[in-house]
Amino acid sequence: QVQLVESGGGLVQAGDSLRLSCAASGRTFSNYGMGWFRQAPGKEREFVAAVTRGGGTTYYANSVKGRFTISRDNFKNTVYLEMKSLKAEDTAVYYCAATNSTVSKQRFEYVTWGQGTQVTVSS
Repeated sequence: QVQLVESGGGLVQAGDSLRLSCAASGRTFSNYGMGWFRQAPGKEREFVAAVTRGGGTTYYANSVKGRFTISRDNFKNTVYLEMKSLKAEDTAVYYCAATNSTVSKQRFEYVTWGQGTQVTVSS
């Protein structure tokens, strides 16, 4: 299985921007659809964004649509999440994940997960 490591989290103020990165290692990165999920304290892990294997199609949760952008660089084996206009409700641990499917919004279809990176947005 591919191994994933997130980075880029931190403490920011509402309205600020942040870019998360997820570096992949292992077998061919482009074979995997990639997604970002987040989990706030006391809540279930929820879908944030996903990108197809080739990077041509993206999907977003309604709560982040227009503010977040997912992208991937298959030469660098990295997926990104650009977050703008951050809100306090965006505070969570953010996880990247890989699926053998082309792309998915469903958590159960992701079989490999990173360790997570904390994003805290103060209001």
